[in-house]
Amino acid sequence: MHFFQSALEDRNTVSDNTLRPLSFDDFTGQVKTLERLQIMVGAARDRGDALNHILFSGPPGLGKTTLALILGTEMERTVRITSGPIIEKPGDLAGLLTNLEEGDLLFIDEIHRISKTVEEYLYSAMEDFRIDIMIDQGPNARSVRLNIPRFTLVGATTRMGMLTAPLRSRFTLQTRLDYYDHDDLNTIVVRSCELLKIPAKKDGTREIASRARGTPRIANNLVHFIRDYAQQRGDGIITLKMAQAALELLEIDSNGLDEMDKRLMRIMATNYGGGPVGLNTLAVAVGEEEDTLAEVHEPFLIQEGYLQRTPQGRTLSSKGFQAIGLTGSAGSSPRDPQEQLEI
Repeated sequence: MHFFQSALEDRNTVSDNTLRPLSFDDFTGQVKTLERLQIMVGAARDRGDALNHILFSGPPGLGKTTLALILGTEMERTVRITSGPIIEKPGDLAGLLTNLEEGDLLFIDEIHRISKTVEEYLYSAMEDFRIDIMIDQGPNARSVRLNIPRFTLVGATTRMGMLTAPLRSRFTLQTRLDYYDHDDLNTIVVRSCELLKIPAKKDGTREIASRARGTPRIANNLVHFIRDYAQQRGDGIITLKMAQAALELLEIDSNGLDEMDKRLMRIMATNYGGGPVGLNTLAVAVGEEEDTLAEVHEPFLIQEGYLQRTPQGRTLSSKGFQAIGLTGSAGSSPRDPQEQLEI
């Protein structure tokens, strides 16, 4: 069953429950992407036309769905939300497209997981705003052409490399969302605290921002937990001390590394000499799915310089060794710093 979300309906629910910004003015960070979108929206509104197709890429939690909903709000059109794996058959796609109205936006999350058969039907839908579907089978099979309203396809993917070239080329704008810096994250944390009516000190919000792995979704999750912690273990105010205590309970260190990050790096260092080691081997060693490592843990660790990706596999950098209290480099025997001093 498909899940639909209107950008124009239940706007209070979106704000209260998920803290999503509702307009370009409310959105923090991703300056280049935001400017590109504002130009496209302004031009489309001036022409009285639908937006051209847009593709967002980047790690989870950076605002791809939020930006799609903002586009609907700015264009005063409805956004229909679905996910790539849900669209299994051409008939599923036909049902989605024929329910759209002129200028509506169809947001497909994880679009790289859409089936190849369905993808073929997307081509004519995106370019010619029609689809040809087969009815019946065998001698009774016939093709039926369905004209669909001019719509905007907004795709989101965490794995840009898994999209086929023909599908990628049909998006007018392809833009990547990057991790947020501490200042932008702090602005987001402060805004979330204000919306949730949580009293917070400046040093408390900055501590949350510094440990949120450059990701607004993680920052907001931390805000919710630290609010609960402050209510149960303090006076309800998020201070530096309260934030540090709550984050220590969550086993998130000052660099934003969690227990799984450290476990991954520790196994690479102690079992495989820092690498190179394959992703499948690492997944088995830490007891986690390959996709989780590749989409959740790896991007941040690589971006921050703890891991490196090579043709032979993943390797641990000297910064990665230091993060787990060892010294060394890939292919060397790791040592405890205290042990080195004694030697």
